[in-house]
Amino acid sequence: MALSSGVDLEPSARAGHRDPAPAGGPGRRAVLRVLRSDIAVVLSAGYIALVLLAAVAAPLLVQVSGWGPYDFDQAAIDPNLGGLPVGWGGGISAEHWFGVEPGSGRDIFARIVYGARVSMTVALAATALTTVIAVVMGLLAGYHGGVVDLVISRVMDFLMAFPALIFMIAVLSALPAENRQLLLVVVIAVFGWPYLARVVRSQTISLTQREFVEAARASGAGGWTIVFREVLPNLRSTLVVMTTLAVPGYIGTEAGLSFLGVGVIPPTPSWGQMIASSVSWYAVDPAYFLIPSVCLFLLVLSFTVLGDRLRTITDSGELR
Repeated sequence: MALSSGVDLEPSARAGHRDPAPAGGPGRRAVLRVLRSDIAVVLSAGYIALVLLAAVAAPLLVQVSGWGPYDFDQAAIDPNLGGLPVGWGGGISAEHWFGVEPGSGRDIFARIVYGARVSMTVALAATALTTVIAVVMGLLAGYHGGVVDLVISRVMDFLMAFPALIFMIAVLSALPAENRQLLLVVVIAVFGWPYLARVVRSQTISLTQREFVEAARASGAGGWTIVFREVLPNLRSTLVVMTTLAVPGYIGTEAGLSFLGVGVIPPTPSWGQMIASSVSWYAVDPAYFLIPSVCLFLLVLSFTVLGDRLRTITDSGELR
């Protein structure tokens, strides 16, 4: 459940020149060509797209399957066997595509696709909020320096040294259950932004010493103009890579907090919550444990593979 990707990238700008590749330019086409030639990246991107599609189309998918995430099918479980699903593979059938939950009879497929909504919403929203905070703080610290840099750097050091997981558990346990997904996003972002901000700060310091920034100052450009037109565009490749690598960490964080019982509150579906519920059943109904576990593992792995490949391309200079 780490909140940091641990990536340390060099700025893409060359001394005395700022040449970010335009949308659809040769640099981007070359990157897409390299990515398409990697079967692992293609499979990872395909699985991510599949999960996103399932999350967006969850209401339609459960209408097709015929069972919602909160519907109980008592006929699909055997009370004489302690509530175990009837049939093979945890109750997998034409009616229940992924089987049913033991004890309750809720449809696992419906809870998987709605759980994908929770995982992706929390992870992507936390990544977006973290990136915004990190870019603002990193640019302020790196460009202005002095007291501003000192204060922001000490705040980053404090948050990075703080036991984030313990604090998350304590805060989420004390807060009301309403708007739990929003609370998860905020809490994750509070402890996640310093890792990216530190990279943004270091690259901003390096970029502000380049000749193209000095030329902009000499031409009379203001501070905000330099930051947004000269510095920020040269951080684009770094932000793309690090945000891609941050998403799997936040997916794992949400799942872990839900597993510990302080994340998404039942009966809202969550992959981490489903894994936690399956612990007491895995010996007699391994399918209930394996299905959400495999879905979560493949999603984290896919984002990690994609982010790692982007990092490799960036380090090789193909992504500008």
